[in-house]
Amino acid sequence: MSLAERSLALLEIAVEALAGAGEHRRGQEQMTEAVANAFESGRHLAVAAGTGTGKSLAYLIPAVLSGRTVVVATATKALQDQLATKELPFLAAQRATGQLRPRGRPFRWTILKGRSNYLCRQRFAEATRTGVQLSLDTAVTAPGPSGDAEAPPGRAEPAAGSGSAPPTGELGRLVAWADRSPTGDRADVEWVLPRGLWERLSVSAAQCPGRNRCPQGAGCFAEAARERAEQADIVVVNTHLLVLHLLGFGVLPHHDLVIIDEAHQFEDTVTSIAGVTVGERKLRDAAQQVNAVTAQGGAPLADSGRRLAELLEGHRGRRLPADGPPELGEALALAQNRLETAVAGLRDAQTAGDDAEAQRLRALGEVSALSAEVAVLLSPPEDTVSFVEGGPGAPELRLAPLEVGGLLREPLFGERTVVMTSATLGSLVAGSLGLEHDDYSYLDVGSPFDYPRAGLLYCAAHLPPRNSPDFTAAAIDELEALVNAARGRTLALFTSHRMLDEAADALRRRLRWPLLRQGDLPPLQLLERFAASDATCLFATIGFWQGVDVPGPALTLVTLDRLPFPRPDDPLLSARREHIGDDAFRLVDLRRASMLLAQGAGRLIRTSADRGVVAVLDRRLLTARYRAELLEQVPPLRRTVERSEVLEFLASL
Repeated sequence: MSLAERSLALLEIAVEALAGAGEHRRGQEQMTEAVANAFESGRHLAVAAGTGTGKSLAYLIPAVLSGRTVVVATATKALQDQLATKELPFLAAQRATGQLRPRGRPFRWTILKGRSNYLCRQRFAEATRTGVQLSLDTAVTAPGPSGDAEAPPGRAEPAAGSGSAPPTGELGRLVAWADRSPTGDRADVEWVLPRGLWERLSVSAAQCPGRNRCPQGAGCFAEAARERAEQADIVVVNTHLLVLHLLGFGVLPHHDLVIIDEAHQFEDTVTSIAGVTVGERKLRDAAQQVNAVTAQGGAPLADSGRRLAELLEGHRGRRLPADGPPELGEALALAQNRLETAVAGLRDAQTAGDDAEAQRLRALGEVSALSAEVAVLLSPPEDTVSFVEGGPGAPELRLAPLEVGGLLREPLFGERTVVMTSATLGSLVAGSLGLEHDDYSYLDVGSPFDYPRAGLLYCAAHLPPRNSPDFTAAAIDELEALVNAARGRTLALFTSHRMLDEAADALRRRLRWPLLRQGDLPPLQLLERFAASDATCLFATIGFWQGVDVPGPALTLVTLDRLPFPRPDDPLLSARREHIGDDAFRLVDLRRASMLLAQGAGRLIRTSADRGVVAVLDRRLLTARYRAELLEQVPPLRRTVERSEVLEFLASL
């Protein structure tokens, strides 16, 4: 039997075994067969699989049966946990799995995360041995005029009589947890940790000296996770870790096949990780690490951090010229000299005891990594852009690649077979990642949902143009009518905080339904409260446009104040537009707006029983010449411009 035949056979068995969900989905079968064929032929595959397809099983089954090592990269922790706690254990429970595998044995899987997700036994041992009192409610501040800094992470002042009594409070609770935890994974902690605690008891990849140089290396949680990954057939990671591996950090075991889920976000992930970001905080943190080893040795770094912040503040949100402001180059060169001096000092520093030596190695790793980043900023590679981002008082200098295809073409697509999938994987995504049209196959399997029956896509074409002074008031009135017809149950999304605030302030007084606003609570708590009620409204910015999963009657209306085009003055995207040239609007702006619009519309219908309306308060959805391309990925809801039809439909739900 071919891999496709074996995969379809296991899919049929799996579907029948799913209690209450044993329905055959043509799109799932098509995707399963296509993934299996891609694995056997070695030809890359991009699959658009709409909500309800069951894409996880469609790619996991061929992966399990392939007999090869497969890395599955996901964009969200929720999806990562779903694969590891539901789909993979479910497949392992199917007797046919072993029978259909070439070697006839059960498959093995594991989750692998970045090092900072695991408790560092060495930092933990240091804290528990010295009786450290962690100041969890006080942010670490920059050094004062004398160069003194508050205790850095992992080096707070010891309590009186430390070393005699066992740790208590949150630290004591973590001691008990660490003793029984098989993984040391932060996700397995059963309670909410105080702010800053985990960061003081874990390490980044740069800080870690490695198993052989660490006193606690033999029992390292992160190294144990890597050992499990070396033995596994399926390794589930987040896309961040996959990108680090592709950039040469070697954090993943050898693997033959790669599956990238939620692949529409992959370009942005690569852009973020492949770039360099340096600001006052990084230099201040490095200073604190140095001070922990050589008294006051970090003061010059803290001073460079303050100087950098002063120079960058006036450029926030702007691109920098290729030669940059001369004073910025001088400040970076001075910071680089001070970092090199700090590295030399850390290498020569004499330490007494294992804990002090481990602290020295952590500081050396962090400062060396920061020195390398500043060196890149001083001599930026070709086809990169420099700009300043960050909030008021916390500007950061960032360097990012103009395109990511060159970074991915050989390490990702040249060495292994790749399957990319997403509900909104447009045909242009693979090209943005470096694939030529002849290098891969593209398949759109649609969705099993009956969208025309499930709901409406409404364009409020009667509203004034978005740049009219009358637009805001008219849009708020329109939103009020729609929310009342939906009896609350609304996710109202805005492309600017200004519009969000104006609408929320006005409608909080006028609506008779509870209104939650972004910022009232942490995002997860906002979504939990929204999903728990059948009448509440949630007003948020475009950041809530993706990843929101609220099936059932709690979400009946999704609104968007304007089409989600990126800002024309976004420094990175404006540089990419210039780099691309004549076709920039289609490849940059239209592609992103189309993807976001489709993602937002996908928040509405999450199950076959869901009903509702997606309302766009921007007349361009009806009048723009690019309308067809904009709607290409949007679920085929029945479309209307008649408000009366929408109000009647909402009233019927």
